[in-house]
Amino acid sequence: MGPGPTNMLPSVREALSLPLIGHLDPVFIEIMEELSQGLRQLFGTKNQICFAASGTGSSGMELLATNFVEEGDVVVVGVNGVFGGRIVELCEKLKAKVIPIKVPFGQGITVQQLQDAINSAGGKVDLVWVVHAETSTGYIHNELKEFAEIAHKSGGLLFIDTVTGLGGCEVKIDEWGVDGAFSGTQKCLAVTPGLAPVTISPRAMEKFQRRKTPVPSWYFDIGKLLGYWNKSEGKRSYHHTAPISTCYALHEGVRLLLEEGLENVQKRYRDLAAGLTKELEARGFTYAVQDISHRLPNLHAVYPPSDIDEAKLRKNLLDDGIEIGAGLGEFAGKVVRIGIMGANADAKVIANFLAALDKALPNSKK
Repeated sequence: MGPGPTNMLPSVREALSLPLIGHLDPVFIEIMEELSQGLRQLFGTKNQICFAASGTGSSGMELLATNFVEEGDVVVVGVNGVFGGRIVELCEKLKAKVIPIKVPFGQGITVQQLQDAINSAGGKVDLVWVVHAETSTGYIHNELKEFAEIAHKSGGLLFIDTVTGLGGCEVKIDEWGVDGAFSGTQKCLAVTPGLAPVTISPRAMEKFQRRKTPVPSWYFDIGKLLGYWNKSEGKRSYHHTAPISTCYALHEGVRLLLEEGLENVQKRYRDLAAGLTKELEARGFTYAVQDISHRLPNLHAVYPPSDIDEAKLRKNLLDDGIEIGAGLGEFAGKVVRIGIMGANADAKVIANFLAALDKALPNSKK
């Protein structure tokens, strides 16, 4: 019941146990193609480039940065939590001119703050990067369409981190004008960690074609990866050995979401979140994100009641077989993070959690 990894559904676990086949086997190549098509639906995009990079969610960040950030590029990054800070660190390692927009944890960056940051760079940027769903705080940015318009007017691209958003929240890459996005499999997709769904727009690929320097990575070089993942390139070429079993699991996880219907999935998350919020607040918990319209439905970062020790609370719950997350960064030792994702986005699971919470609270006093 933490921020991930989450529990898997039975059919996903079964998919993990299927016999291995070669990563260039015709059957596996068909699975890859179906997986790309399913991910396009989850991302809300017609982008040809839409695949699952081998590696955990952070590998998606690394892939986008190493391919689309060059030395001297002006990159504006929204930092409203731990994961925005990681993007800043990575872009600085690539010797970009990074302009961070830092706001307190639990808040988000505004359209005006983004415009001001771009104006401070002379009105021109190469890339704007924001965290759509900030796992460390439970904050979701709803202004991505406006962010994209500003980025494009200034000659740049908009990239997003939607690791904790994809599969549980509305994601509309094409409608919003987002040029690059990455996610992870172990959150709302309810699959084992190990793959990073990524999508890249034609506009971003135009920037890639204008690179002045080689991509500073062999493993994540999109030019090489497309020879393996992109069917339009003709015969697929060997690049690396894909994590076969994890791809099986993601294929099944995506199938389940599409079978239920994305609107139905999102409504289920919203309804469950509303019920959990009511129960937590009744027990004296308060939300790190005060603006209700910017709270993630699937990740609840909350301050325990003032007389409760958050570390004791987490330990007591863990002793009862339930894991919730600790705070990160500015929230370390202050908040707990409760996830309702995947198999745990279920009313019975949440009811069991609340019963365990009631048992743990009296034993967690300071």
